[in-house]
Amino acid sequence: MTLEEITGKIKKLADKHSGRFQGKANFKFEEGIVHLDDTVSPTVVVNEEREAPFAIKMSAENFSKILSGDLNVMMAFMSGKLKIEGDKGAAMKLTALF
Repeated sequence: MTLEEITGKIKKLADKHSGRFQGKANFKFEEGIVHLDDTVSPTVVVNEEREAPFAIKMSAENFSKILSGDLNVMMAFMSGKLKIEGDKGAAMKLTALF
């Protein structure tokens, strides 16, 4: 999965669930960074690191598995396939998008 595909999928989730997360997050992949800002309308999704209380680090493959339902977010976190840098409490609110 390319960074463009990842960004598109995050954008679709943000558009579908706009306003539910009400926060900011950075997603860090080997392919690059995606920033999500759901504190504004419309939700902003860009390919640059911006200020956010936390960052999610994972592989594009695991991100794809989470989206398809083949990998549970909590299991990914517990097994180290998904890592949270920063405020873990704020990161838990991100589940509103999935």
